[in-house]
Amino acid sequence: MKILFTDLDDTLLNNQSEVSEYTKEVILRMLECGHRLVLSSGRPLGSVMEVAKKADLFIPGVYLSSNNGSCIYEIASDNIIYEKTVPMDYVKAVWELGKSAGIHIQTYSNTSIYSPALDDEIEFYTRKIHLPVVVSERPWEELEREPYKLLAVSLNDRDKLEVLRNTILDRFSDKLDAIFSSDRYLEIFNRTSGKGEGLKWLCNHLDIDIKDSYAAGDAMNDLSMIEAAGNGIVMCNGVGALFPYAQIITKKSNDEDGLAEVIKQHILG
Repeated sequence: MKILFTDLDDTLLNNQSEVSEYTKEVILRMLECGHRLVLSSGRPLGSVMEVAKKADLFIPGVYLSSNNGSCIYEIASDNIIYEKTVPMDYVKAVWELGKSAGIHIQTYSNTSIYSPALDDEIEFYTRKIHLPVVVSERPWEELEREPYKLLAVSLNDRDKLEVLRNTILDRFSDKLDAIFSSDRYLEIFNRTSGKGEGLKWLCNHLDIDIKDSYAAGDAMNDLSMIEAAGNGIVMCNGVGALFPYAQIITKKSNDEDGLAEVIKQHILG
């Protein structure tokens, strides 16, 4: 048995944010052969579920790793089987850091986004992430449980996010990590989590040898799983800093079924 962990945006999904019919056909063939698929994203669980259902991949044999590996959901059992959360004290501290720096910070339940305002950042974010928005200045008082992550968003000033990242790592490195998933998005989550930790846990849980794991991505929040996997795959349209860590670089982009070709060659053989 082999297992493929794949990022969504700019990796599995094409430029229309869809799984192409050709890629879907290849994935279904992979699953029919007894292999496993993990949709591994920085997105919240509800959004990853939406992608799986829209692509007709909400089926046994598929797992959803959301929030940068902080939450793993098994479709066959309809259960969250692994999770790492951010303590409420840290949610409050990061939220207030963002407010002081004039940076949009949001957090999540499994079904909703908690945003400080209906601002340009949340409007931009919800073009792809179709979850209800709860406007709250103090989400730590409203959330029923600790969230899996926070997200800092700056549409035009990555430098502000860099400063925030450095501050978070200086003050809270005992509990938090902060990694860019794009120039606009800074992902903030439990330091014992990450896509790579989720990969290692699930391989152990399913008794799959790490050497039989594959991980595909395009952005820096994919690095930990690309490093952790037996076979790291970087999309040719991905950030150049990832290329040295790849065993496989796709010949085609996400908009040209690049990942499907790798599945055919390396997993289906």
